[in-house]
Amino acid sequence: MADEVILLDFWPSPFGMRVRIALAEKGIKYEYKEEDLRNKSPLLLQMNPIHKKIPVLVHNRKPICESLIQVQYIDEVWKDKAPLLPSDPYARAQARFWADYVDKKIYDVGSKIWKTKGEEQEASKKEFIECLKVLEAELGDKHYFGGSNLGYVDVVFVPFYSWFHAYEQCGNFSIEAACPKIIAWAKRCMQKESVSKSLPDHEKVYGFVLELKKRFGID
Repeated sequence: MADEVILLDFWPSPFGMRVRIALAEKGIKYEYKEEDLRNKSPLLLQMNPIHKKIPVLVHNRKPICESLIQVQYIDEVWKDKAPLLPSDPYARAQARFWADYVDKKIYDVGSKIWKTKGEEQEASKKEFIECLKVLEAELGDKHYFGGSNLGYVDVVFVPFYSWFHAYEQCGNFSIEAACPKIIAWAKRCMQKESVSKSLPDHEKVYGFVLELKKRFGID
């Protein structure tokens, strides 16, 4: 029996993009179901009753929640193609550490850039660049965080590249000027079809952020 794979997602979600990239890297066919987060589907509420959040990966009617766990699950289940996590236990632990760093820092700090203004926004921009510089140091001279091939940390981090333009426009600054290696790395990732086809257009994301600002009454 063929695997039944469904992804409950929302197009601008960088967390959902991670799962889309991982599935594309593995060549897994799946059904994509777009969720309206203001009117969540019964399926989403049934499959993720605890957090009621996207993305949810449904594999043969069994739900897997939380994007970091989903990407690891995909790597473990479909292990014969495009391994994302290293086989060495220490290298695997390090990859999980950096994925956790991205998870705890990039979305929250990036969001503050478009949600704030004045001194608070300046502090958020400074913190965001500091986080990127930490990641830039970890990347070093490697082609990808995973070495010569796209790996777990790359899959976890690169979706935020689609949000960089929105951060820059809202914060009136240049990420490339501060962190050229990160932008060069992101562009390398974008040369892979699994990435470029999984990330939305950055202008579309910026338009979505402007809608959010309007909805939340942020000038």
